[in-house]
Amino acid sequence: MSLLFIGIDPDTGDEESPTVWIDTAQREFLFQGWLPSEEQEADCAAFTLPGHAAGIPDGEAVIRIPARMVGMIRKACDAIEALDAANVR
Repeated sequence: MSLLFIGIDPDTGDEESPTVWIDTAQREFLFQGWLPSEEQEADCAAFTLPGHAAGIPDGEAVIRIPARMVGMIRKACDAIEALDAANVR
């Protein structure tokens, strides 16, 4: 398995589990988080940039992760950088 568990939000209970992993083979971050409110999702869907259409494409999702998990996200970034530096596949 190419998933490397980084961490889970320690401030959530048994029913909630914002989580961070990295896929070591694909060099991707995986986040499990909360669904956005309807207003948050609509705001994200309305956001546009040059060359990108508004909306959330099929196969993509918006999730919420608490800011208190920034350390875990940094740890995930460091882990991917270390794999790349070591040329680990």
